[in-house]
Amino acid sequence: MNNKNRKPINFKGKGYYIALILCAVAIGISGYLYYRNDAKTDPQLQNPITDVGNQNPDDIQAVATHPTLPEDNGQSSSGDKKPMKTMSPVTGQTVSGYAMDCLSYNATTRDWRVHNGIDVAAESGTSVLAAADGKVYTIYEDDTMGTTVVIHHDEGYVTVYSSLDGELSVAVGDTVNMGQVIGCVGNTALLESAIGDHVHFAVRHNDAPMDPLEFLKLN
Repeated sequence: MNNKNRKPINFKGKGYYIALILCAVAIGISGYLYYRNDAKTDPQLQNPITDVGNQNPDDIQAVATHPTLPEDNGQSSSGDKKPMKTMSPVTGQTVSGYAMDCLSYNATTRDWRVHNGIDVAAESGTSVLAAADGKVYTIYEDDTMGTTVVIHHDEGYVTVYSSLDGELSVAVGDTVNMGQVIGCVGNTALLESAIGDHVHFAVRHNDAPMDPLEFLKLN
């Protein structure tokens, strides 16, 4: 075939349509790329919600159920807790007070020293009572404080009764109630013999000395 007889292609009349088609293709490609990138960052497009009717009923319940708090009736566990009941172990006159942050005069040793309890004077043989419910922890003869009974109570409280008569009404391990007789007033504390017949009453809370008068105010 003779190439000289072939007519050249005329693009002048079709240029407008070609440009229009190229623009449409570019717009389509741009839209596709935008949608694909947006789907990667949108969790709703990555995990589209399926029809509820096709879901497992257990799954639906798990999604719809929210944890609920118990109703507040205005009471708390601490509000149900009753204060400890206490009472004085003996009726009599307090002749020596608690003095752990200052010095107290000791008429027996004739010097000034700290005093970890109170001394209550009473007639020999007067009943000494448990100051609160508890359990007898130990009983011993102290060289300076005489016959001593130690009772453990709830909440870390410990009561100590010294200068008792040698005849006691309780033994180690006994459970005692507030007001129960544990012994009698004596004068066996050599360190406080000048006071005469009395009970030396001391209290500890969480292994720290406590003013017995504050302990007696707990109820």
